[in-house]
Amino acid sequence: MGRELGENFAVAREVFQEIDEALNQNLSRLMFQGPEEELVLTENAQPALMAVSLAAIRVMEKDGGLDLKRHAAFVAGHSLGEYSALAASHALGVADAARLLKRRGRAMQRAVPVGEGAMVALIGAELDAARILADEAAEGQICTAANDNGGGQVVVSGHTAAVERVAAQASSKGIKRAIMLPVSAPFHCALMAPAAVEMKEALAEVRIREPLVPLVANVSANAVRDPSEIKRLLVEQVTGLVRWRECVLYMKDNGVDTIVEVGSGRVLSGLAKRIDRSLAGLSIGAPAEIEAFLKTL
Repeated sequence: MGRELGENFAVAREVFQEIDEALNQNLSRLMFQGPEEELVLTENAQPALMAVSLAAIRVMEKDGGLDLKRHAAFVAGHSLGEYSALAASHALGVADAARLLKRRGRAMQRAVPVGEGAMVALIGAELDAARILADEAAEGQICTAANDNGGGQVVVSGHTAAVERVAAQASSKGIKRAIMLPVSAPFHCALMAPAAVEMKEALAEVRIREPLVPLVANVSANAVRDPSEIKRLLVEQVTGLVRWRECVLYMKDNGVDTIVEVGSGRVLSGLAKRIDRSLAGLSIGAPAEIEAFLKTL
């Protein structure tokens, strides 16, 4: 994960080194060599995903002339990706972003004992139908829509028993598939309230600047530039619905025709094209992809 970037670009190596030093941990070695079971732990996976995104962005800025002010209308990120987006837009320092994500991962893991929370992806479901099903399955427990990913995909989060009831009842509600997710905690629901308290404290200690271009925030699906408002929304995001479908539509309605996903993976660019077929979606993470994209600027 990210090794090819480090092997090909000095600025990528600098980003990985800065994050290693900020965390007092050889995260880059874990990313490059594993073991995978350690890398996928929430407290490691979150800063690792951010590291790859930021390494790619900084390569494009330093070696390829990318200028976010000139080339981008907005930045956005899904869940932890919001921190990557803020670092990419120079609102948040790389070291601060890494430390915040490490703390966020630990706080989320501590918030709910292992086994007491779960998440399920509902394929072929729209938000309103998922909310009705979650309410019916709750039976006094926490059970709520956590991610409105678009393209007929909604994720429900909460107490394990309630989420399992959602999965069992999905087909009877006309939902195509229900897939239990291999996550270590029930993110983006009220069970994460202790983590939200901790992140409010952590964010109070960090300076956030005005981003170079507006951030389209997960929980408001609207553009924001004010640092204090960004902090407030980041705290809300821990327990709130990730309104990704609406975020993409907001960008489209405000002149965006291409969504460029930077980092490790192709999920978000694929979702964007499913949310609105008029949007182009690009995924950039490998050196060859970076070089091809820079030629289009």
